[in-house]
Amino acid sequence: MADKAAQILKESIVLKEQVLKTMTASINKAADLMACALKAGGKVLLFGNGGSAADAQHIAAELVGRFKLERHGLGAIALSANTSNLTSIANDYGYEEVFSRQIEALGLKNDIALAISTSGNARNVIAGALEAKKQKIKVIALTGADGGQLAPLADLALVIPSHNTARIQEVHITVGHILCELIEEKLF
Repeated sequence: MADKAAQILKESIVLKEQVLKTMTASINKAADLMACALKAGGKVLLFGNGGSAADAQHIAAELVGRFKLERHGLGAIALSANTSNLTSIANDYGYEEVFSRQIEALGLKNDIALAISTSGNARNVIAGALEAKKQKIKVIALTGADGGQLAPLADLALVIPSHNTARIQEVHITVGHILCELIEEKLF
């Protein structure tokens, strides 16, 4: 078992090294886009399913509360966090619309959307990104594998080069923490 644990850690390290070599400019650009939206009075709308929903909530909490710096709260909403919204929209319109309907209701022109899907093929995340684009809200996709159908819809796609969901999710939360730190540095 110790060998398996070491193997898993090495896989995670190798993937993060790949991201380090190929994606730092894109991560910096994502932080710039998010900081600009927040500076203009917008908010970050984050959404995803399962582990990606947890990442959306985690990142939103870091922005609203604080990451490293004592500062005022930043506008961020994890669209997966309101179970009444999720269940009523899913019941009345279908699960595919749980994010698009909220973006339709809550999205404003200076906002930015962070759409999270490890495969890039979650239909409700794609629908949310499409609604954001319809409202002229910039979309950052945080995905994996080949980016799926989500990546081409985004203004900026951060595609983690792996097909292993667990390793993709590990890098997603690392990228989320980097974004929070860079946003704080840019704004404060």
